[in-house]
Amino acid sequence: MDEFRSLLSNRLSNMRFVSILTVLIAWPALADDGQRLLRVDHYVRVHSAVPAIDGQTTQIYVREVVKAGSALREASAQDRVVLFVHGAGTPAEVAFDVPYEDYSWMAYLAHAGFDVFAMDVTGYGRSTRPPAMNDPCNLTHEQQMAFVPGLLTAPCSPLYGQHMTTIASDWNDIGTVVDHLLALRHVDRVSLIAWSLGGPRAGGYTAQHPDKVRRLILLAPAYNRAAAGARPEQVPAKGAAFNTQSHDEFKANWNRQVGCPAQYDPAASDAVWSAMLESDPVGATWGIGVRRAPQVTTWGWTSAVVAKMEVPTLAVAGAHDKQVQPQRVQELIADLGSKEKVFADLACSSHNALWEKNHLLLFGASLEWLTKGTVSGMAQGAVRLGY
Repeated sequence: MDEFRSLLSNRLSNMRFVSILTVLIAWPALADDGQRLLRVDHYVRVHSAVPAIDGQTTQIYVREVVKAGSALREASAQDRVVLFVHGAGTPAEVAFDVPYEDYSWMAYLAHAGFDVFAMDVTGYGRSTRPPAMNDPCNLTHEQQMAFVPGLLTAPCSPLYGQHMTTIASDWNDIGTVVDHLLALRHVDRVSLIAWSLGGPRAGGYTAQHPDKVRRLILLAPAYNRAAAGARPEQVPAKGAAFNTQSHDEFKANWNRQVGCPAQYDPAASDAVWSAMLESDPVGATWGIGVRRAPQVTTWGWTSAVVAKMEVPTLAVAGAHDKQVQPQRVQELIADLGSKEKVFADLACSSHNALWEKNHLLLFGASLEWLTKGTVSGMAQGAVRLGY
């Protein structure tokens, strides 16, 4: 045990801004054969590119999930470091580490021997939230009405009337975290897994830094091959600084995408929502509880950019996704410059495929892509999962 403590101490001494409490909570799991999982909190400092706080030193929350035995290695294997990037509404630790049965994608890969990380870009979860996000007057008039007369006596004019973040500030956050992980784990590249708006976030970063990304996995990536790619004339764009989502809105958006019997387990949905509120202690006190997310001005994720990308990429679409149509995901794969690319059509699944009954098919496909560069034995083309 003394040798174990010494090894762990040496590993922790190389970690910047780590919550030691998380490691101590995990101590009972560390006395076994090294197969149990550790969850470690990292807070990585970033020089913010968010316009409202540009140049300030802020923090990005990063969760690590790793087997205890893997954590004791002097360095992670070169091909075993993975970073998850979330989408437009749900923080990464909520999206990818669901505290219900076998629904944690992070845990699935960690059990397979990967050192798995997930990051919240600025404005989400336990990362820095710019002050304007604490003022409900910076919501749209329609969303303000949901908090009258409890939180607000009447609708009010915004003090900050533009989007909170930009795709460039997200890329800056991702770049800082990737560089932190490369140094922390002494590796040359990481693999990225992203969901929804995480597509332009992680994909756009990859296009700029292909030398730092080993493989890319995109679930329901936002993509419009006809979209203009130039930086908008006004950045950030005019509009609400952030948005909210209530439990009823969360359920309604999911239920409109149900296309087969028992597509999702209501208990899994409840676990996700509980974790969502826990990730936003301020939003949890607004009305009966909401999650907050920044509005982001996006650009640059275009067919011209995608055509130049050569990083091996797996893109997955849920058959019943009504937020990112499967055709859009197929177009992304068609436009992608990489010779190693697979489109996976996931049956009985929505935009929330990672929380639904076929989640293990998704997780298994991601593991095969990370370890072998194939899905169902294919390194190119299209596959159907769960049919």
